[in-house]
Amino acid sequence: MYLKKVDGPRAVTLPDGSVLTRADLPPAQTRRWVASRKALIVRALSHGLISRPELIERYELSDEELDIWIEAIKKHGTKGLKVTAIQKFRQL
Repeated sequence: MYLKKVDGPRAVTLPDGSVLTRADLPPAQTRRWVASRKALIVRALSHGLISRPELIERYELSDEELDIWIEAIKKHGTKGLKVTAIQKFRQL
């Protein structure tokens, strides 16, 4: 079996004991970003599964967009990533 060489780890163990692997990440062609996918990307980044430059290149995101996702999770959790909730949370 051939494993593609990647920089960084192939899997990380999260604080809750679950394991997050590169196979769990959304496909590179993802264009519809629901809150759960955004949260998964931010979790992978924060635990070192994928580097920021690799993530931005792979998913064609801007630095600003990724920063907004990270800030939304810090302030409001996964619910802060829902498009319908953005207006409500911005008013707070």
